[in-house]
Amino acid sequence: MTSIRDCTPDLLRTLFLFESLSDERLRYLCEHGTIAQVEPGWLYRQGEDATCFYVLLDGTLVMSRRVGDDEVEVNSTSFRGSYVGAWTAYLGDLVPQVYDSSVRVTEPATFFQMDSSVLRDVMQEWFPMAQHLLTGLFQGFTTRQRTIAQRERLLALGSLSAGLTHELNNPAAAAVRATATLQQRVSKMREKLAALAAGHLDEPALQTLIKFQDEAAQRVAAAPKLSAIESADREDELTDWLDDHGVSRAYEIAPPFVQAGIDVDWLDLVANAAPSDSLAGAIHWLFYTIDTELLMKEITDSTTRISTLIGAAKHYSQMDRSPHQTADLRELLDSTLVMLAGKIPAGVTVVKDYEDTLPPVPSYAAELNQVWTNIIDNALQAMGDKGTLTIRTRRDDEYATVQITDTGPGIPAENKDRIFEPFFTTKPIGHGTGLGLDIAWRIVVNKHRGYLKVTSEPGATTFTVRLPLEGPQIGETT
Repeated sequence: MTSIRDCTPDLLRTLFLFESLSDERLRYLCEHGTIAQVEPGWLYRQGEDATCFYVLLDGTLVMSRRVGDDEVEVNSTSFRGSYVGAWTAYLGDLVPQVYDSSVRVTEPATFFQMDSSVLRDVMQEWFPMAQHLLTGLFQGFTTRQRTIAQRERLLALGSLSAGLTHELNNPAAAAVRATATLQQRVSKMREKLAALAAGHLDEPALQTLIKFQDEAAQRVAAAPKLSAIESADREDELTDWLDDHGVSRAYEIAPPFVQAGIDVDWLDLVANAAPSDSLAGAIHWLFYTIDTELLMKEITDSTTRISTLIGAAKHYSQMDRSPHQTADLRELLDSTLVMLAGKIPAGVTVVKDYEDTLPPVPSYAAELNQVWTNIIDNALQAMGDKGTLTIRTRRDDEYATVQITDTGPGIPAENKDRIFEPFFTTKPIGHGTGLGLDIAWRIVVNKHRGYLKVTSEPGATTFTVRLPLEGPQIGETT
């Protein structure tokens, strides 16, 4: 970069930024700035200290931002008077004074340049009202964005809490109901056993029935799953058998017997072991035994489901773990799916295609769960009541990649480049703040030094998240 000619007030007055300044102020800028020739190459790189303010006189500049390992071009211009560099110097400590993008020139270009401290001083001294307005605008926008982002998180948390409460209520209610019924069944089983013992059964016959009781309990645990048609056919067979042998309430006894894997051949063995006048009592006793086992199995399944849900919620929130940790992305995705289970319609199929060799990734796990939540929630809303949600994980060299695909209508081309912008939303008023994907972007790109992009066409919208296996730098913020 070399100085090619003197700066004059007449030259600066041809630029729209300076056209209204007095001669005295234009001379001040010339005294504190230079006109420089820049050869093709980088003018500055993203993340470097912002030390200079540049105004284009002629030539072409290209602005880009780093996304993962890629430089993504965001603007290209030859417009005379375009300004780049340390243009936020007037905000002082309100923002990090580093270049927020990279700029290169593609042909010999001429710039008016001055030190960032000069820009800061002239803004404060020459335009105090504008300085206050711009500072207030920036602070207001930042505060509003932070407040709405917190509100977005609270709304998401409220929705997840409601879904989790609903999911917990079902197994909890089932366990309470089964426990109440179990008390009745145990009481009935004791009554039937007392009646049998006081009846016509000798000790060998009673011992044989007790063996049948043990076998019936074992059959409950190993019972095969039957289709609705198979179950109905077997219930009819057992009902006929029970009616033929004078057993009352056959319609009530048959379904649990079928559920426990009991068939006609097994009942024939029971009939051979019990005297005819005690058979009905023996069948009812076995019925209460089987029903008790089924109820205990239901209680076990319900309480296991509750424990699983609580475990998933705990894993989702990472409440007992440090913010930065080495996490299995597949476990994070699974815990998110459990938390969102109440939002997944019956007509939506979830397909998981996880790579077994994907290593754990150093990350801010709880914040990554926010990313999955926002993307999956948007996908479910896009598909409506029917579709397929596919979640894939794989390793790409030094990156862990997660792809979330839905079969919704797709993102219109005119919106695809804006979906990560803060406050941009295609949802009706009151149904979205436009910050979900902005939050996801800042967590993935800014905090994890990762990569987030979307590809979309009707029937296939895919969000791709790439995270470096070495993890983010601890202490980086969004």
